[in-house]
Amino acid sequence: MDDFNNRDAENRENIPSNDMDNLNEITDMTDKTNNPEELTDELERIQAELAEQKEKYLRLYAEFDNFKRRSARERVELIQTAGREVIIPLLDVLDDCDRAEKLIAESGQPKDAVQEGVFLIFNKFRSILSSKGVKPMNCIGQDFNPDEQEALSQVPVTDEKMKGKVIDEIVKGYYLNDKIIRYAKVVVGA
Repeated sequence: MDDFNNRDAENRENIPSNDMDNLNEITDMTDKTNNPEELTDELERIQAELAEQKEKYLRLYAEFDNFKRRSARERVELIQTAGREVIIPLLDVLDDCDRAEKLIAESGQPKDAVQEGVFLIFNKFRSILSSKGVKPMNCIGQDFNPDEQEALSQVPVTDEKMKGKVIDEIVKGYYLNDKIIRYAKVVVGA
C-alpha cells in the first residue's frame, strides 16, 4: 500500500497545473458525495439556474415569434397598399370620367359608336381599379359618418328622415382594400 501511495504522489507531481486543478475539483466533488446536504443544496442551485435559463429561453422565443407575426402582418399591409401612390392620382381621372359620362347621358344625343367606345373605356378603367382593391363609398342617403366623410355644407331639408343624412356627394370617397384612401366630401341635411 505504501508503494501505491508513493507512486500516486510521484504521478501527481508530474501532472501539469491545469490538470491538477481539474483533479482537485473532481476530488472535491467526490468528497461532497459523502455529504448529502451539500449535494441537495448543489442540486437545488442547479435546478434554479436551469429554471432561470428556461424562463429566458421562453421569453426570447415568444419575443421572436411576435416579431415574425408583426413582420408578416406589415409585409401583407405593404403589399396591399403598395399601389396607393399611383392609385390616388388616378382617382381624379376617374372623377373626370364620371363627370364626362354624366354629361354625355344628359346631352340627350342618340348613342353612337364614339359614345359607346368612351363608355367601354370608362368601364374598363373602373374594373381595373376595382381589381386592384379600389371600391367607391356609397354615401348618398346614408347617415353622415365623420370618420369617412367630410361635410362641406349643411342644407335645410323638409323631410325629417333626411336630417343628418348625406344629400349630395361633391367628391366621391374611395377605399383601397378596406382602408380609406380618399374621404368623401358631402352635403348633409340639417
